[in-house]
Amino acid sequence: MKVLIVKLSALGDVVQSLPVAMAIRRHDPSARIDWLVERPSAGLLQGHPALDNVLVSPRHELQEDAVAALPEVGTFMGRLRSVRYDVVLELQGLIKSAIFARLVRGDRKIGFRGGKEPLAALALNEPLPAYDPERHALERYLDILEPLGVLRPARPEFGLQPTEGQLAQARELLGPWGRERPLVVLHPVAKWESKLWPLAHWVDLARRLREMGLDLALSGAPADRAITGAIAQEAGGGVLDLAGRTGLKDLVAVLSLARLVVCTDTGVMHLAAALDRPVVALFGPTSPGRTGPWGAGHAVLRLGLSCSPCFKRQCPEPRCLSELTPAMAAQAVADQLTRGGGMIAPPDAERVD
Repeated sequence: MKVLIVKLSALGDVVQSLPVAMAIRRHDPSARIDWLVERPSAGLLQGHPALDNVLVSPRHELQEDAVAALPEVGTFMGRLRSVRYDVVLELQGLIKSAIFARLVRGDRKIGFRGGKEPLAALALNEPLPAYDPERHALERYLDILEPLGVLRPARPEFGLQPTEGQLAQARELLGPWGRERPLVVLHPVAKWESKLWPLAHWVDLARRLREMGLDLALSGAPADRAITGAIAQEAGGGVLDLAGRTGLKDLVAVLSLARLVVCTDTGVMHLAAALDRPVVALFGPTSPGRTGPWGAGHAVLRLGLSCSPCFKRQCPEPRCLSELTPAMAAQAVADQLTRGGGMIAPPDAERVD
């Protein structure tokens, strides 16, 4: 069986789609499984145990320099059209992914009706009924296994465990951090402006966690250095800034060595959960029922405001996160470390089960 999975972005969505590839690999070890993805998430998939090939969409290259990218586009299209797949699984459900699903050669093109861009279903020859948006994203992705006759896993697998070599590199990068004290990774950035916890809250939380005797590391992309640098500096020292110093495989190894991860609803949250690392997740404009950290042992903090979740990328008065205090987050971290996890809620926040 030759299978192409089309899941272009974002990082969290790619992570939550990995159990689909792992289930197919378990079902048919001899299957050829390829994945079409965009450049930002491609590094996570390279060398993945469930995949044979990773096809990287040249969309970002075209946006940066269309003329210079033309040869790369030609090479990409040649690879995309060189295989006739038995099954194409279109998990993105957007026009940009539907274009690829239409162009690729495949006997069965399976995906869901509905979604954000319903016209995307026109690229399918086996459209499935529209999914319930209130179900967790990972559960929805696993639904696509049924028409393939693939058993739905009782415990989803992600296949992201780092190698010993990658762990050794992560320990070298961390230096003394996490050697004698528990390591907590803080991820203070997000793509949506409305998901950002105030910088002053991150500084306050970092100070509180340092007083608790924890080693702290900040994660982020090169473009996030202004934010992470300010937090590290204003926290008064003792905070390791790793922004821009880790590729996705490096980040996986660092998260694997962490005792706990604190973040908002981001791809890093899903990475940590996939690695069985406890997460303290700060939720505001989005729903933990839809996109919360997968599995048990996580603390989801969310204020019970009538306007939340609103799913808006921008908000003139983001009370759902600004009023979620550093003291609440610090208490959640303390509870996680002493009780070993569990879904908890701070004072004046609603419990999320």
